[in-house]
Amino acid sequence: MAERVILSIGTRKGLYVAESSRTRGKFSLRGPFGEGVPVYSALIDTRGTPRLYASSCSPWFGMNVLRSNDLGKSFKPTQSAPAFSKDDGRALANIWSLETGAGKKDLLCGVEPASLFRSGDGGDTWEMVAGISNHEHSRKWQPGAGGLCMHTILRDGNRVHLGISTGGHYLSEDGGETFNASNTGVGAGFAPDPYPEFGQCVHKIVGHPDAPGRLYMQNHGGWADWDGPGGPRPGIGVLRSDDHGHTWRSIAEGLPSDFGFPIVVHPHDPDTVYVLPLTPMTRSCPDGVPAVWRSENGGGSWKKLTRGLPRRDSYFTVQRDAMDIDELKSPALYFGTTTGQLWIGRDGGDEWDCVFDSLPPIHCVKVAVV
Repeated sequence: MAERVILSIGTRKGLYVAESSRTRGKFSLRGPFGEGVPVYSALIDTRGTPRLYASSCSPWFGMNVLRSNDLGKSFKPTQSAPAFSKDDGRALANIWSLETGAGKKDLLCGVEPASLFRSGDGGDTWEMVAGISNHEHSRKWQPGAGGLCMHTILRDGNRVHLGISTGGHYLSEDGGETFNASNTGVGAGFAPDPYPEFGQCVHKIVGHPDAPGRLYMQNHGGWADWDGPGGPRPGIGVLRSDDHGHTWRSIAEGLPSDFGFPIVVHPHDPDTVYVLPLTPMTRSCPDGVPAVWRSENGGGSWKKLTRGLPRRDSYFTVQRDAMDIDELKSPALYFGTTTGQLWIGRDGGDEWDCVFDSLPPIHCVKVAVV
């Protein structure tokens, strides 16, 4: 069977699925699924027969995880969704992340208010992971502008990395049973203490299997001119760790802004990393000119990629899960905007084209070659 490129596009009004041949010349679109309900997280599970998952969280009609066994031609809700016990005191507000777990049918799910759930049967039943959900810090975390969300789940062997807004980076080294705050070098914005133990507004964390121990982080930057308690804190927005997330250092020098949401690593080169800087106060493209920035030396220097993107008067936002990259020999990047455009950056982002220009506001984009 010829390889196909599959995109899961979560929007404010439901999930869309786009499909193309490996040439990526033209994409067909189907959906919406779960129409009218916001989708903030999606997963294309390529273990065995591919399955597509997506959150579908309505404050009126309830919380669901949608599942497709036919590459997004149809979706049905799983038998249950993550839920807090009646005596917990918390209630599920949103599903922010879906990732594969260690077992063949294992799934991990990060929710709002920030907690982690695990399924061992492909999403039909769920149990709360107490080691982080009932962590001694958990009732002290505060919501960011997007809510109190567990948005990043990154597995690396026996290590599990979590990103929480606003809780920071939490690390497990025992397969996800216990977790510790691991934020040395990760700055906070308007907190009086620039480098607290926890409470940072981490936006996204990524890694690469060929560079064990190395992680990249997009943190909430934009505080270089802060003149409040604790003083300025420049360069805290784009960070790198080389010791499995125990310590972090800035790699923001050379970028027009250290504020942004997504961060993506090249599938074949752990030294190549992409960010999409935004203006901190408006969360929009600096000077109205969209650009993805690429580093080919692990954050040592950056190059601006704009060919094919709007040249002026474009002020969209790209959210934390709305940028991804495929794994073809010459990979393409994809990002979706809050104004409903889906862009493809061919040849590793050297040349950009708009694939769809009138979707609902896009929250997340996931891609896989199947």
